[in-house]
Amino acid sequence: MAQTSFPESDYNSGALTEGEWERVASRYTDDGVDGNPSQSAVVTAGVGLAVSIAADRRGQVRGFNWETDGTGDILEIAANSSGSPRVDWVCLRLDRSTWEVRAVVKQGTPGSGSPSLLRQDSSAGGTVWEVPLALVSIPNGASSVSVTRYEQYIGSRITPCTSSTRPVLPRRGDQIHETDTGRWLGWDGSAWRVLYNDSGPVVVNGSASGWSINVDTVVEHRSGSAHLRLGAFTRTGGTLSGGTDSRLPVSIPSTYRHPNRDMHGIIYITGSGAGAGRVTVYANNSTNGRAGEIWLTNHPGVPRDESVTGSTISWVVN
Repeated sequence: MAQTSFPESDYNSGALTEGEWERVASRYTDDGVDGNPSQSAVVTAGVGLAVSIAADRRGQVRGFNWETDGTGDILEIAANSSGSPRVDWVCLRLDRSTWEVRAVVKQGTPGSGSPSLLRQDSSAGGTVWEVPLALVSIPNGASSVSVTRYEQYIGSRITPCTSSTRPVLPRRGDQIHETDTGRWLGWDGSAWRVLYNDSGPVVVNGSASGWSINVDTVVEHRSGSAHLRLGAFTRTGGTLSGGTDSRLPVSIPSTYRHPNRDMHGIIYITGSGAGAGRVTVYANNSTNGRAGEIWLTNHPGVPRDESVTGSTISWVVN
């Protein structure tokens, strides 16, 4: 037979082996814990060298269900007398030799950070598939441990997480929602890319000698782009001669700067010095000490007590 399908009555009387069930169910739901990051942690520090697994929690790994009862569980952590700190994982592990899913401790190597989690393909004979729950830090000679939560959650094809607990082993096309930042991101095979975010209006006024602020400068960061509405400013110092650069009272936080390109915009000068000029918005990698600053860099001159009004400028952030 060149083709087959299951489950169906003509295939093994409708029965499935565990391996066949994994192939059917593994992409129906994501691997991880049922819930979201706003709920209490699944793993917490226990008494001494131990961690506690919370009661009444459930999860899935490759379509196989995992649950704790009303008392939860305790997992022992190995002592560390190596002379260096050690980091262990607590993870949900599917063991295909028994087809059990259990919360287990995966011990790290002192001084080497956390150990690698396994995602072994059953078609190649692999027996283990692991999903992170928490990182456990064990200093040298410690009598207790500290726990950093790292649950992965079952999503509706979009996985909830925080900006510090993104999926450890994402697949191309995976999408996440960071509950602490409000951002939606997608994995392109090499990096997480912002699909949507909205910072709302952020006032980025600064201070600069010789200028006062008439109208606030505002930046908004949306879906990987920054949109700047440059404000209006009055010259309070002496007359600024044409060709002399001058910093405007604006300071753009690093989050909203272009990573490596300076941007330019138009400004309008009022009154007796009426005319147009150019401003430069310096990139985050600027080497002249002006990163995130906005300077008046081309202009015919600005008399004292005259104003300059800026335009709107946009650029890519990530």
